[in-house]
Amino acid sequence: MNPEIQSLIQQADQAIREERFDDLMEFYTEDAVLMINGEKEAHGKKAIKEAFIQIAAYFQNSLVPTQGKMRMIKAGDTVLVLSQTLLDADNKAESAYSMERRATYVYRRIGGKWLCAIDNSYGTALLDD
Repeated sequence: MNPEIQSLIQQADQAIREERFDDLMEFYTEDAVLMINGEKEAHGKKAIKEAFIQIAAYFQNSLVPTQGKMRMIKAGDTVLVLSQTLLDADNKAESAYSMERRATYVYRRIGGKWLCAIDNSYGTALLDD
């Protein structure tokens, strides 16, 4: 387990909860990809920020992400993070999306800093379609 990456994920979750989307972009690579849903992706920081603003609105500005069990696999300057991601929101009962996920994140070490290159909160559930 890489405690630095674990801390970065917790800090990113806090930025999402507090809707500090400019701060949130500091956790991503310039060419990062965010899986918005099973069919849509956001590429690059500008699109990812816009996606998070829309996601927050969908969840009535009440989204609370947290991480459960986590496992990390490292190869050089790349880390694959497998994580139980739990979402809470005021309108979670009406959500068309799963609130408990097995996420996959890919982090790369760039300029001495770990940054998220792929943010896929759906994990292998993308294969279920």
